[in-house]
Amino acid sequence: MYLQHFGLTETPFSLTPNTGFFFGLAPHVEALQVLQTALQTGEGFIKVTGEVGTGKTLICRKLMNELPQRFHCAYLPNPYLTPDELRWAVALELGLKHSSKIDQQQLTSLIQQQLLALSAHGHSIILVLDEAQALPDESLEALRLFTNLETESRKLLQVVLFAQPELDERLAQNKFRQLRQRITFSYCLRALTENESAAYIQHRLSVAGSESGRLFSEANAKRIAKAARGIPRLINVLSHKALMVSFGEGAQQVEKHHIAASIADTSDARRHQYDTVKWLVAAAVIAVFFSGLYWFKGGVA
Repeated sequence: MYLQHFGLTETPFSLTPNTGFFFGLAPHVEALQVLQTALQTGEGFIKVTGEVGTGKTLICRKLMNELPQRFHCAYLPNPYLTPDELRWAVALELGLKHSSKIDQQQLTSLIQQQLLALSAHGHSIILVLDEAQALPDESLEALRLFTNLETESRKLLQVVLFAQPELDERLAQNKFRQLRQRITFSYCLRALTENESAAYIQHRLSVAGSESGRLFSEANAKRIAKAARGIPRLINVLSHKALMVSFGEGAQQVEKHHIAASIADTSDARRHQYDTVKWLVAAAVIAVFFSGLYWFKGGVA
Protein backbone atom coordinates (compact mmCIF):
# COMPACT_ATOMS: atom_id res chain seq x y z
CA MET A 1 0.00 0.00 0.00
CA TYR A 2 2.57 2.59 1.10
CA LEU A 3 5.78 0.90 -0.10
CA GLN A 4 6.28 2.98 -3.27
CA HIS A 5 5.30 6.19 -1.51
CA PHE A 6 8.05 5.77 1.12
CA GLY A 7 10.58 4.12 -1.22
CA LEU A 8 10.41 0.71 0.49
CA THR A 9 10.99 -2.67 -1.14
CA GLU A 10 9.05 -4.73 1.40
CA THR A 11 6.75 -4.27 4.36
CA PRO A 12 8.99 -3.27 7.29
CA PHE A 13 6.63 -4.08 10.15
CA SER A 14 5.01 -7.38 9.25
CA LEU A 15 3.90 -9.51 12.20
CA THR A 16 5.30 -12.67 10.60
CA PRO A 17 8.58 -13.57 12.35
CA ASN A 18 11.17 -13.03 9.62
CA THR A 19 14.80 -13.74 10.51
CA GLY A 20 15.87 -11.39 7.71
CA PHE A 21 14.80 -8.55 10.02
CA PHE A 22 16.63 -9.93 13.05
CA PHE A 23 18.38 -7.14 14.93
CA GLY A 24 21.13 -7.92 17.46
CA LEU A 25 19.57 -6.24 20.47
CA ALA A 26 20.85 -7.27 23.90
CA PRO A 27 17.94 -9.45 25.10
CA HIS A 28 17.71 -11.39 21.83
CA VAL A 29 21.46 -11.89 21.49
CA GLU A 30 21.73 -12.99 25.12
CA ALA A 31 18.90 -15.50 24.64
CA LEU A 32 20.63 -16.99 21.59
CA GLN A 33 23.94 -17.19 23.44
CA VAL A 34 22.29 -19.06 26.32
CA LEU A 35 20.65 -21.47 23.88
CA GLN A 36 23.83 -22.11 21.92
CA THR A 37 25.86 -22.66 25.08
CA ALA A 38 23.22 -24.99 26.52
CA LEU A 39 23.04 -27.09 23.36
CA GLN A 40 26.80 -27.59 23.45
CA THR A 41 26.51 -29.19 26.90
CA GLY A 42 24.06 -31.83 25.71
CA GLU A 43 22.09 -31.87 28.95
CA GLY A 44 18.38 -31.82 29.78
CA PHE A 45 15.88 -29.04 29.22
CA ILE A 46 16.45 -25.46 28.07
CA LYS A 47 13.76 -22.82 28.58
CA VAL A 48 13.20 -19.34 27.14
CA THR A 49 10.23 -17.39 28.47
CA GLY A 50 8.87 -13.97 27.64
CA GLU A 51 5.66 -12.00 27.49
CA VAL A 52 3.48 -12.15 24.39
CA GLY A 53 5.15 -10.36 21.48
CA THR A 54 8.69 -10.15 22.89
CA GLY A 55 10.24 -12.16 20.03
CA LYS A 56 10.31 -15.79 21.19
CA THR A 57 9.26 -17.26 17.85
CA LEU A 58 11.79 -15.12 15.96
CA ILE A 59 14.58 -16.34 18.24
CA CYS A 60 13.31 -19.89 17.83
CA ARG A 61 13.55 -19.64 14.04
CA LYS A 62 16.91 -17.91 14.22
CA LEU A 63 18.24 -20.72 16.40
CA MET A 64 17.00 -23.46 14.06
CA ASN A 65 18.33 -21.68 10.96
CA GLU A 66 21.81 -21.46 12.47
CA LEU A 67 22.14 -24.92 14.01
CA PRO A 68 25.37 -26.70 12.99
CA GLN A 69 24.91 -29.64 10.64
CA ARG A 70 25.47 -32.20 13.38
CA PHE A 71 22.17 -31.21 15.01
CA HIS A 72 18.95 -32.93 14.01
CA CYS A 73 16.01 -30.70 14.96
CA ALA A 74 12.45 -31.84 15.61
CA TYR A 75 10.10 -28.82 15.74
CA LEU A 76 6.59 -28.65 17.23
CA PRO A 77 5.03 -25.19 16.71
CA ASN A 78 1.73 -26.16 18.35
CA PRO A 79 2.27 -28.43 21.35
CA TYR A 80 -1.34 -28.52 22.56
CA LEU A 81 -1.16 -32.29 22.34
CA THR A 82 -2.10 -35.25 24.47
CA PRO A 83 0.78 -37.54 25.51
CA ASP A 84 -0.12 -39.98 22.72
CA GLU A 85 -0.32 -37.19 20.13
CA LEU A 86 3.01 -35.83 21.39
CA ARG A 87 4.73 -39.18 20.83
CA TRP A 88 3.28 -39.48 17.31
CA ALA A 89 4.37 -35.92 16.49
CA VAL A 90 7.92 -36.56 17.73
CA ALA A 91 8.09 -39.80 15.75
CA LEU A 92 7.07 -38.00 12.55
CA GLU A 93 9.62 -35.22 13.15
CA LEU A 94 12.31 -37.87 13.58
CA GLY A 95 11.43 -39.32 10.18
CA LEU A 96 9.89 -42.54 11.45
CA LYS A 97 7.57 -44.47 9.17
CA HIS A 98 5.22 -46.63 11.18
CA SER A 99 1.79 -48.18 11.29
CA SER A 100 -0.96 -46.40 13.19
CA LYS A 101 -1.87 -49.80 14.67
CA ILE A 102 1.15 -50.00 16.97
CA ASP A 103 0.65 -49.23 20.65
CA GLN A 104 2.35 -46.47 22.64
CA GLN A 105 4.95 -48.77 24.16
CA GLN A 106 6.01 -49.95 20.69
CA LEU A 107 6.07 -46.35 19.46
CA THR A 108 8.29 -45.26 22.36
CA SER A 109 10.63 -48.14 21.57
CA LEU A 110 10.80 -47.09 17.91
CA ILE A 111 11.56 -43.49 18.94
CA GLN A 112 14.40 -44.70 21.17
CA GLN A 113 15.83 -46.85 18.36
CA GLN A 114 15.70 -43.89 15.97
CA LEU A 115 17.41 -41.64 18.51
CA LEU A 116 20.14 -44.23 18.98
CA ALA A 117 20.59 -44.56 15.21
CA LEU A 118 20.86 -40.79 14.72
CA SER A 119 23.27 -40.52 17.64
CA ALA A 120 25.41 -43.32 16.21
CA HIS A 121 25.76 -41.25 13.02
CA GLY A 122 27.08 -38.29 15.02
CA HIS A 123 23.82 -36.35 15.31
CA SER A 124 22.72 -34.43 18.39
CA ILE A 125 18.94 -34.44 18.53
CA ILE A 126 16.94 -31.52 19.89
CA LEU A 127 13.19 -31.17 20.26
CA VAL A 128 12.04 -27.55 19.99
CA LEU A 129 8.58 -26.59 21.23
CA ASP A 130 7.12 -23.14 20.62
CA GLU A 131 4.18 -21.94 22.74
CA ALA A 132 5.12 -24.58 25.32
CA GLN A 133 2.79 -23.07 27.92
CA ALA A 134 -0.01 -24.80 25.97
CA LEU A 135 1.27 -28.29 26.84
CA PRO A 136 -1.24 -30.18 29.02
CA ASP A 137 0.07 -31.39 32.38
CA GLU A 138 0.17 -35.03 31.27
CA SER A 139 2.15 -34.07 28.17
CA LEU A 140 4.70 -32.17 30.26
CA GLU A 141 5.30 -35.37 32.19
CA ALA A 142 5.56 -37.37 28.93
CA LEU A 143 8.11 -34.83 27.74
CA ARG A 144 10.16 -35.32 30.90
CA LEU A 145 10.17 -39.08 30.34
CA PHE A 146 11.59 -38.53 26.85
CA THR A 147 14.74 -37.17 28.44
CA ASN A 148 15.22 -40.46 30.30
CA LEU A 149 16.37 -41.85 26.96
CA GLU A 150 20.14 -41.80 27.16
CA THR A 151 23.38 -43.66 26.62
CA GLU A 152 25.98 -44.14 29.36
CA SER A 153 27.63 -40.87 28.42
CA ARG A 154 24.90 -38.48 27.24
CA LYS A 155 21.22 -37.75 26.72
CA LEU A 156 19.73 -38.88 23.43
CA LEU A 157 17.37 -35.91 23.31
CA GLN A 158 17.55 -32.28 24.40
CA VAL A 159 14.36 -30.27 24.77
CA VAL A 160 14.10 -26.52 24.12
CA LEU A 161 10.96 -24.81 25.41
CA PHE A 162 9.80 -21.38 24.24
CA ALA A 163 6.92 -20.21 26.38
CA GLN A 164 4.99 -17.41 28.01
CA PRO A 165 5.56 -16.77 31.76
CA GLU A 166 2.52 -18.91 32.57
CA LEU A 167 4.76 -21.95 32.10
CA ASP A 168 6.97 -20.83 35.00
CA GLU A 169 3.88 -20.53 37.20
CA ARG A 170 2.89 -24.10 36.36
CA LEU A 171 6.38 -25.48 36.83
CA ALA A 172 6.48 -23.95 40.31
CA GLN A 173 3.93 -26.58 41.40
CA ASN A 174 5.28 -29.44 43.48
CA LYS A 175 4.10 -32.07 40.99
CA PHE A 176 6.52 -30.68 38.38
CA ARG A 177 9.59 -30.62 40.66
CA GLN A 178 11.31 -33.42 38.72
CA LEU A 179 10.91 -31.56 35.43
CA ARG A 180 11.87 -28.26 37.04
CA GLN A 181 15.15 -29.73 38.27
CA ARG A 182 16.01 -30.89 34.77
CA ILE A 183 15.92 -27.36 33.33
CA THR A 184 19.64 -26.70 33.25
CA PHE A 185 19.54 -23.37 31.36
CA SER A 186 16.83 -20.73 31.20
CA TYR A 187 16.43 -17.15 30.00
CA CYS A 188 13.63 -14.60 30.42
CA LEU A 189 13.20 -12.12 27.58
CA ARG A 190 12.64 -8.55 28.70
CA ALA A 191 10.95 -5.72 26.84
CA LEU A 192 13.08 -3.28 24.84
CA THR A 193 14.20 0.06 26.25
CA GLU A 194 13.14 3.25 24.46
CA ASN A 195 16.58 3.59 22.84
CA GLU A 196 16.54 -0.07 21.74
CA SER A 197 13.03 0.37 20.36
CA ALA A 198 14.03 3.44 18.34
CA ALA A 199 17.02 1.55 16.91
CA TYR A 200 14.77 -1.43 16.20
CA ILE A 201 12.36 0.72 14.17
CA GLN A 202 15.16 2.29 12.15
CA HIS A 203 16.79 -1.09 11.52
CA ARG A 204 13.59 -2.59 10.12
CA LEU A 205 13.09 0.41 7.86
CA SER A 206 16.67 0.10 6.58
CA VAL A 207 16.24 -3.62 5.85
CA ALA A 208 13.01 -2.79 4.02
CA GLY A 209 14.91 -0.41 1.72
CA SER A 210 14.39 3.01 3.27
CA GLU A 211 16.99 5.42 1.88
CA SER A 212 15.30 8.72 2.58
CA GLY A 213 16.58 9.22 6.11
CA ARG A 214 14.40 8.75 9.15
CA LEU A 215 10.72 8.21 8.44
CA PHE A 216 10.32 8.35 12.23
CA SER A 217 12.16 10.99 14.23
CA GLU A 218 13.85 9.68 17.36
CA ALA A 219 11.24 11.42 19.52
CA ASN A 220 8.38 9.82 17.60
CA ALA A 221 10.04 6.40 17.68
CA LYS A 222 10.26 6.74 21.45
CA ARG A 223 6.58 7.69 21.60
CA ILE A 224 5.79 4.40 19.91
CA ALA A 225 8.18 2.55 22.25
CA LYS A 226 6.42 4.01 25.29
CA ALA A 227 2.94 3.18 24.04
CA ALA A 228 4.08 -0.33 23.07
CA ARG A 229 5.83 -0.86 26.43
CA GLY A 230 8.90 -2.01 24.51
CA ILE A 231 7.12 -5.07 23.08
CA PRO A 232 8.37 -5.69 19.51
CA ARG A 233 5.03 -6.98 18.20
CA LEU A 234 3.20 -3.88 19.42
CA ILE A 235 5.97 -1.68 18.04
CA ASN A 236 5.38 -3.31 14.65
CA VAL A 237 1.62 -2.81 14.86
CA LEU A 238 1.86 0.86 15.85
CA SER A 239 4.62 1.67 13.34
CA HIS A 240 2.69 0.02 10.49
CA LYS A 241 -0.48 1.94 11.32
CA ALA A 242 1.42 5.22 11.69
CA LEU A 243 2.90 4.73 8.20
CA MET A 244 -0.58 4.03 6.83
CA VAL A 245 -1.99 7.24 8.35
CA SER A 246 0.99 9.23 7.10
CA PHE A 247 0.57 7.77 3.61
CA GLY A 248 -3.15 8.56 3.69
CA GLU A 249 -2.30 12.23 4.25
CA GLY A 250 0.38 12.22 1.58
CA ALA A 251 3.07 13.08 4.15
CA GLN A 252 6.70 12.11 3.64
CA GLN A 253 7.40 11.43 7.31
CA VAL A 254 5.51 10.12 10.32
CA GLU A 255 4.41 12.93 12.63
CA LYS A 256 3.20 12.98 16.21
CA HIS A 257 -0.49 13.02 15.29
CA HIS A 258 -0.03 9.98 13.03
CA ILE A 259 1.30 8.07 16.02
CA ALA A 260 -1.56 9.30 18.19
CA ALA A 261 -4.00 7.94 15.60
CA SER A 262 -2.24 4.56 15.50
CA ILE A 263 -2.34 4.32 19.31
CA ALA A 264 -6.02 5.26 19.37
CA ASP A 265 -6.70 2.44 16.89
CA THR A 266 -4.80 -0.22 18.89
CA SER A 267 -6.69 -1.52 21.90
CA ASP A 268 -3.69 -2.87 23.83
CA ALA A 269 -1.75 0.39 23.54
CA ARG A 270 -4.87 2.50 24.13
CA ARG A 271 -5.82 0.51 27.25
CA HIS A 272 -2.33 0.94 28.69
CA GLN A 273 -2.48 4.70 28.16
CA TYR A 274 -5.94 4.79 29.74
CA ASP A 275 -4.68 2.86 32.78
CA THR A 276 -1.77 5.30 33.10
CA VAL A 277 -4.13 8.29 32.91
CA LYS A 278 -6.41 6.72 35.57
CA TRP A 279 -3.41 6.25 37.87
CA LEU A 280 -2.28 9.86 37.37
CA VAL A 281 -5.80 11.17 38.00
CA ALA A 282 -6.10 9.04 41.14
CA ALA A 283 -2.73 10.31 42.37
CA ALA A 284 -3.79 13.90 41.73
CA VAL A 285 -7.08 13.40 43.60
CA ILE A 286 -5.24 11.90 46.59
CA ALA A 287 -2.75 14.78 46.58
CA VAL A 288 -5.58 17.34 46.54
CA PHE A 289 -7.38 15.48 49.32
CA PHE A 290 -4.38 15.45 51.65
CA SER A 291 -3.56 19.04 50.78
CA GLY A 292 -7.10 20.03 51.71
CA LEU A 293 -6.93 17.96 54.90
CA TYR A 294 -3.69 19.66 55.88
CA TRP A 295 -5.22 23.09 55.19
CA PHE A 296 -8.33 22.17 57.16
CA LYS A 297 -6.35 21.02 60.19
CA GLY A 298 -4.20 24.12 59.99
CA GLY A 299 -7.30 26.29 59.85
CA VAL A 300 -8.86 24.52 62.85
CA ALA A 301 -5.70 24.88 64.84
